[in-house]
Amino acid sequence: MKKNKFLKMTMLLIIGGFITKILGMLIKIVMTRFIGTEGIGIYMLIMPTFSLLVSLTQFGFPVAISKLVAEDRFNNKKLVFGIIPISLGICFIILLVLLSSGQFIATELLKEERTYLGLMSIGFILPFIAISSILRAYFFGKERMFPHVISNILEDVIRLVLIILFVPSILKMGLSYVVAFLILISIFSELSSIIIFLICLPNKISLKKEDFKPKKDYLKTVLSISIPTTGSRIIGSIGYFLEPIILAYTFKQCGYSNNFMITEYGILNGYVLPLLLLPSFFTMAISQALIPIISKTYTQHNLKETKRKIKQAIFYSLVVGIPCTLLFMLIPEIPLRLIYNTTEGISYIKILAPICLLYYIQSPLNGTLQAMGKAKEAMKGTLLGMIFRTAFLFVFSLLHIGMWGLVIAVSTNIIIVTIHQMKKVNEALK
Repeated sequence: MKKNKFLKMTMLLIIGGFITKILGMLIKIVMTRFIGTEGIGIYMLIMPTFSLLVSLTQFGFPVAISKLVAEDRFNNKKLVFGIIPISLGICFIILLVLLSSGQFIATELLKEERTYLGLMSIGFILPFIAISSILRAYFFGKERMFPHVISNILEDVIRLVLIILFVPSILKMGLSYVVAFLILISIFSELSSIIIFLICLPNKISLKKEDFKPKKDYLKTVLSISIPTTGSRIIGSIGYFLEPIILAYTFKQCGYSNNFMITEYGILNGYVLPLLLLPSFFTMAISQALIPIISKTYTQHNLKETKRKIKQAIFYSLVVGIPCTLLFMLIPEIPLRLIYNTTEGISYIKILAPICLLYYIQSPLNGTLQAMGKAKEAMKGTLLGMIFRTAFLFVFSLLHIGMWGLVIAVSTNIIIVTIHQMKKVNEALK
């Protein structure tokens, strides 16, 4: 039974991930039809900032909580709910910073005034993301994947319905309002997840006021795990945040128009990379199922079982990744036309597809390092990749090769990080 638990959890996450990916594809199709490449470009300019702020908000708490709940060392109710006020406090600080600097980011860094409303919208959805991610981590630690799967499906259904119902009328107000709305609907989707998680909590858990007061020893343990973890995510998010800023500067120096940058950036980040990363729902499911199991086996010094689970995870990732890579390399126009009703970005896909095969095994490797308490090593790999990515992006973007500078930077990052994480996992298991 225990031997099959990992497989069962993985299969449940894969089925749920497949459904959410189908819904995600529908959302992308509807968005593309409504707002076009220009709208997608504006939306994608905001996403790096969104990703950075979410990383700061979560502060690595979900991974720490999942690991500690799996180890069952503390009172889980006080552990989980005691972190929520701290996370909300971080959200409030971020909101104040965003309100004071949003105009500067939009006009001076991103060089696109129409991103301002979208940037402002981010601050109001962060508290909902913070709470849902903490509750989600509890269920991962308990190895209960069903609430996570249901909440993800419900989130995407809500997003899809709201987009279909309201975007056509908001379009009359302009693309900036539509982009802000597309971000704000996360309030409703994240709220639905929070409700699902609260309903699925064990009946014996009755919340009291003192449960929301952080305990010092609990907080100290959580931070010892979360700080290295969030360091890794923040480093990656900072590199992602700098991406459109560097492109805006270098493209201006090279004489490219702002519209060219928005269009090409929208193609690469709105069409190409989401398509290539479709198989990542599978590898992410494996990684999420892997963390509590590896945490237990590694803590118990059962290295044989730990190695077996890691090999199993990588094998499953390649089983899905290799056919997808061949599809993207040989006939990329078919999935592009099917999902986005476009053939733009084919040349990018053919170059990036074989590189992304390494990315498909990166998630299980990162999950393994975090589960083994090696989050600092994972952070070093992310930092190394980010440094090379940012440097390559700046240098190659000045060579008048358009968005190919970003393609080279992304490829370099994937190769460096994957090799580093693989090396550190091997060292930890010797």
